[in-house]
Amino acid sequence: MNNEYFMETYGFTPDDLDKFFEEKKYRQLRQMLNDLNDVDMAEYLEQLENDDHERALLYFRMLSKDNAADVFSHLPVDTQESIINDVNDRELRVIIDELYVDDAVDMLEELPATVVRRVLANATHETRSLINQFLKYPEDSAGSIMTAEYLALKKEMTVFNAFDYIRAHGQDSEQIYVLFVTDAQRHLEGIVTIKDLLMNSYETRIAEIMDDNVIKCVTTDDQEEVANQFTRYDLLSMAVVDQENRLVGIITVDDVVDVMEDEATEDIEKMAAIVPTEKPYFQVGIFETWKSRIPWLMLLMVSATFTGIIITNFETALAACVALTGFIPMLMDTSGNCGSQSSVTIIRALSLGDVKLADVARVIWKEVRVAFFCGLSLAIVNFAKIWIVDRSLFGNFGITFYVDLVVCLTLFVTVICAKLVGCTLPIIADSLGFDPAVMASPFITTIVDAVSLLIYFSFARMLLGIG
Repeated sequence: MNNEYFMETYGFTPDDLDKFFEEKKYRQLRQMLNDLNDVDMAEYLEQLENDDHERALLYFRMLSKDNAADVFSHLPVDTQESIINDVNDRELRVIIDELYVDDAVDMLEELPATVVRRVLANATHETRSLINQFLKYPEDSAGSIMTAEYLALKKEMTVFNAFDYIRAHGQDSEQIYVLFVTDAQRHLEGIVTIKDLLMNSYETRIAEIMDDNVIKCVTTDDQEEVANQFTRYDLLSMAVVDQENRLVGIITVDDVVDVMEDEATEDIEKMAAIVPTEKPYFQVGIFETWKSRIPWLMLLMVSATFTGIIITNFETALAACVALTGFIPMLMDTSGNCGSQSSVTIIRALSLGDVKLADVARVIWKEVRVAFFCGLSLAIVNFAKIWIVDRSLFGNFGITFYVDLVVCLTLFVTVICAKLVGCTLPIIADSLGFDPAVMASPFITTIVDAVSLLIYFSFARMLLGIG
């Protein structure tokens, strides 16, 4: 842990905690531990767990009941498992009862089956029923990330009644800033905020101030779509309803931030040709990392043989004009970079909902115009560079005017083709139900490499009469 950060934030450092422990000043130590922010305490325990498991467990037991549950929810799964295995049933029961249901579900989805059975055995009947209900929702759905700890008001209530209800039940709710209004059958009828309550008199009825235009989602909606809704409407929480519009839970902004992080990580891994994993880097073993990387590497290696076949078929052309060989890497790299630019831009637009299949014609028209100017700029600069630097300065007189022209025409056409491939493949993949991120840099680079070589040797045949 960062001692400077601890001193600035709390007025003491982890070394001070160790000192109080060694001096057996447990009352002061307990107070200091409970003063730590939940996230900082979880990070401290995680590091301590690696060095001194017994002390980490003792420090966790020194936390108050509420703090212990909050800290526990921020711990990595392996540390959670270690604590569960070491605490007794009574302590485990307290942790489970204090955890929010969505945090408990997230934990159980990662723990081994034997540990899950013990956790469920020590949960109350009500908690166990809620957890089992949540576990039945599809993975990556809205239902799988929602929480059942929320406050629901009735529209017949007054503002005074609402505040009384919040004081009585708000402690067990994950958030009280946004409140939902339901009828006797839990059908969602409206939404009201704490600001609305504060700005109106106690006698005002909820029905008069609630907003009946509620942004909501269904339990089976994809969590990434839900995250997009949060971003679009700047929400703090969202109602989750079943197929009959009954309120079954809420999703809060902290859950959405986790979803965004997970989805971004998954897309980055797919775009780098890696099979996604949800574990932190150092928790993934060598062989597991190997298994996540080797499939795409094998596929790309095999697909790259097409470029080798193309070059082999044009050995005669290369032998007749050796100067052409030196420009192959530049053409392939530039075309790959152009394709990657377009693909990453479109993949991002697809994830944000800015681009859909119906927009493919508009996307192509825009990318063609962009590619025209990019290709023309690159070709002009490259023509001058080859003639001035490669031929004049380096004395490579095998580069004739027509060789220079072949290279630059290839560059111009290849840039246009690469950007077309880069913008269309992700849209096609998305329309077919695949993650567009798989059509990112490695895959597109392999395609445009082959295309650039075919164009290159085609121009060489036409202008140089070889091949």
